[in-house]
Amino acid sequence: MNAFSGIDMGEVTRLTRAGQLTEAMALLQGRSPSAQPQASTSEGAPGKDASTARPASTIDMVAPRAPGGAWTAPGFGLGTAGEAPADGTSPSERQGLAETLRSLRERFPKMGGISGLGDGLGSPQRAPIPVPDGARYEERTFSNAAGSRTYKVYVPSGYTGQALPLVVMLHGCTQSPDDFASGTRMNALAEEQTFLVAYPGQPQSANMQKCWNWFNAADQQRGSGEPSLIAGIAQDVIREFSADPKRVYVAGLSAGGAAAAIMAATYPDLFSAIGVHSGLPYGAAKDMPSAFAAMNGGGTAQPLGARASVPTIVFHGDADRTVNAANGDRIIAQSKPEGALGKVVTRGESPGGMTYTRSVQSDPSGREVLEQWVLHGAGHAWSGGSPNGTYTDPRGPDASREMVRFFMAHAGGSDTRQQ
Repeated sequence: MNAFSGIDMGEVTRLTRAGQLTEAMALLQGRSPSAQPQASTSEGAPGKDASTARPASTIDMVAPRAPGGAWTAPGFGLGTAGEAPADGTSPSERQGLAETLRSLRERFPKMGGISGLGDGLGSPQRAPIPVPDGARYEERTFSNAAGSRTYKVYVPSGYTGQALPLVVMLHGCTQSPDDFASGTRMNALAEEQTFLVAYPGQPQSANMQKCWNWFNAADQQRGSGEPSLIAGIAQDVIREFSADPKRVYVAGLSAGGAAAAIMAATYPDLFSAIGVHSGLPYGAAKDMPSAFAAMNGGGTAQPLGARASVPTIVFHGDADRTVNAANGDRIIAQSKPEGALGKVVTRGESPGGMTYTRSVQSDPSGREVLEQWVLHGAGHAWSGGSPNGTYTDPRGPDASREMVRFFMAHAGGSDTRQQ
């Protein structure tokens, strides 16, 4: 018997594409979309009422079918054009079902009722993280009143105790420090240019899809929540390795990019520059409804007021259907310092054939303070990344190398102890 007998898969697909995943899940489990599911407990907190758990949301949607494939929002094609259906359904119906199952599997990996439905849709193979002779790639844990987070730290072979720059890398939803290290190739750049890299990890106990909770008001403040944990990890690395406190940077992808923007707003004295790839501005959302509105291009950037602006480099694909490209413009607008800036716009094409528009804004002294790359035709993926990681588009300009170039031109910050 067809496992979906009696289920309106067209309605499941519609609900999923509309972001109504709870209702879509209810239909797949044979319940009315309006029925309330039984209370569940959050991971790592037996007996905890679901109403007190952190939001189990994700802004990263459909998994790639092969290593290096770009993660996309539901709606992107999965099937082969002209594929003849074996069950009488149209190609669009089969495509919608595949998208639905993959999206639901990625968003609700621990919920019952759909075990195995996503099998065969593809998941990337992980290659070991290369560590050259003399280099180190190790795990640490940082804890404070907001909780604890593990993180990976890469120490290049050229480190002999000197005060090196530090780049903090914040992964996207469903990713891990190792995955992000592989996809961005940031360790290779650290080895080449001799700087430290820290990769904080978001556990499923904090968010089911391992998203940084950029849309929670409690995680947008200095001295508490996730900003205090990320700042604390940076301070841990500074102390352990005597890193240069005036050359500390943070970058992220998607939810991690949004978290990087939050770090610039809440710890401008710690981070000398930031990089945001396919992310959102600080304060773009305070809850899930406003988060989805912001992702779809709604909302505005919250002015930073008296907060010091931090030099910012932004990458965003203009075909990103997960986080609307308007958010890249808003990050730049939010990061703009007071006073007049000069602007130079250039257009080019990467070795992989992706065209782009690069805009650079400089202050009266000639110092570049804002840089924006609009990647034409690109989706929700790290530009120029490695096929060994998820969320990468190897065709694009090398976002990692360009971010490091931008970072190393900026020194500032202070060795703040407030977390």
